[in-house]
Amino acid sequence: MTEPAYPAARAVAATVAEHFSHYIAIARRQGQLEIAPGPDAKAVEAIIDATFWASLRREEGYTPKISLAFIPPELAGQPLTFDQPLPLNPSVLSRVAPTVERPGIHLGVWRQSDELCVWGITRTIPRFSMVLEVIEPGLLVVKYRRGQDPGKFNNIVVLEGDQIKLVDEMGTGLPDCPDLVTSMLGFASPFSPVDSFNVLVQLAVSMRTHGRGGALLVVPHASEAWLESIVRPMPYLVSPPYSELASLMRQETHAGRRKLQESLSHAIETIGGLTAVDGAAIISDKYELLAFGAKIRRRDGAAQVEQVIITEPVVGSAPSVVHPVQLGGTRHLSAAQFVHDQHDSVALVASQDGRFTVFAWSPCENMVHAHRVEALLL
Repeated sequence: MTEPAYPAARAVAATVAEHFSHYIAIARRQGQLEIAPGPDAKAVEAIIDATFWASLRREEGYTPKISLAFIPPELAGQPLTFDQPLPLNPSVLSRVAPTVERPGIHLGVWRQSDELCVWGITRTIPRFSMVLEVIEPGLLVVKYRRGQDPGKFNNIVVLEGDQIKLVDEMGTGLPDCPDLVTSMLGFASPFSPVDSFNVLVQLAVSMRTHGRGGALLVVPHASEAWLESIVRPMPYLVSPPYSELASLMRQETHAGRRKLQESLSHAIETIGGLTAVDGAAIISDKYELLAFGAKIRRRDGAAQVEQVIITEPVVGSAPSVVHPVQLGGTRHLSAAQFVHDQHDSVALVASQDGRFTVFAWSPCENMVHAHRVEALLL
């Protein structure tokens, strides 16, 4: 490797290694099987360093998107193994990156003769295995699989250039969070026996995916007060409400989630795609789609929102009070105004640059609370 050391890799290595050591020890005490050994700090640093520099390269005109898993071949199910392991360095990673661009596929990394190498490709990831994913050049996420679902991960740290965002897994449990926000931010414990399907998280991911920015309003199903904050007539009113997602969620409650995964994903993609239309999509808290492309207005007699409190579930971050325009453009301002006027509603806003904010009313602070959550969604 000719590239200089990536300082953030060394800065975060010990913390990441300790994170895995802690959870793996708990899992083993509980008698869980097929838990991969965790990486030590030296391995974490080397994997992050090589992957960071690989993410900045271009291979045949493409920037690499890579996913690596620290896992031995014997715990990888039925992997594709190379006859000769590849060295873990940026040039190799950038060349083989196209093999793991599709979701759920990872390059397997492990030690051979005391050297880290890429031994093959796998879809099987044991719980608490370290996964490093390149989102875009210079933007990396360290995560691990939790629960029984192979597609569910918890983020540990987000690295963007010299910025390090260590996710505060306990910092999302705010005492005044509405249930919908708690559902979205409060990812299940990695040791929870229940692996529930989090609709708002999946909708948020879908909203970020189209890259156009968008807004989604979640309103009470038993009230029409929210209509006072919407310009009427609405250009794309849905009648009757689109209820596929609501119906599937009721089935999940009674029939189990696994066999409904594909149908749920399709319904979520349908609603997520509608947020790309100018205006806001609106769903009830029972997940029925009511409208999209809706324009938000200040409710008659309501004061204009002048400040919001903003937090981010990142270790070391502190709440701050700002004017809504400091969060983004018109979309953020209108979402903050909507929640300011409709305290029992929640607004989800995706920016074109990938930022994601959840607006909810805070009874404790008596103002709109803006939760910056993109660190959880990458």
